[in-house]
Amino acid sequence: MKRFFKRLSQDQSDLRADSIRAWASSVEGATPIAAVEPRSVARVAGVVENVRVRPREGVPAFEATVDDGTGTVVAVWLGRRAIPGLSLGSRLILEGRVGGGSGRMQMMNPSFEFAPPTAPA
Repeated sequence: MKRFFKRLSQDQSDLRADSIRAWASSVEGATPIAAVEPRSVARVAGVVENVRVRPREGVPAFEATVDDGTGTVVAVWLGRRAIPGLSLGSRLILEGRVGGGSGRMQMMNPSFEFAPPTAPA
């Protein structure tokens, strides 16, 4: 009963973050974004929260903000205007070198794979 009332009083964004965190922690070899050290190679899993195309020094750059419930990282692919299949809500597993600080971490041209929209049973 106590758990039921706790869930009722919890904000929807908190519930969503808990769900994403649970999924991301189940991905083999993935590190929570909050635990990633800058300038290290990391494998993270999360959900795409934001996408945009922004030129960098005259070259198009496709950016996707990925959230795992513990933090966010911006994946940047230079020379691309889109990535087929990547949209808001996509579950991604990224691997690459992390740059920036804890306030705005980035992965430049990371390797990636799509994860199923729901966790396997």
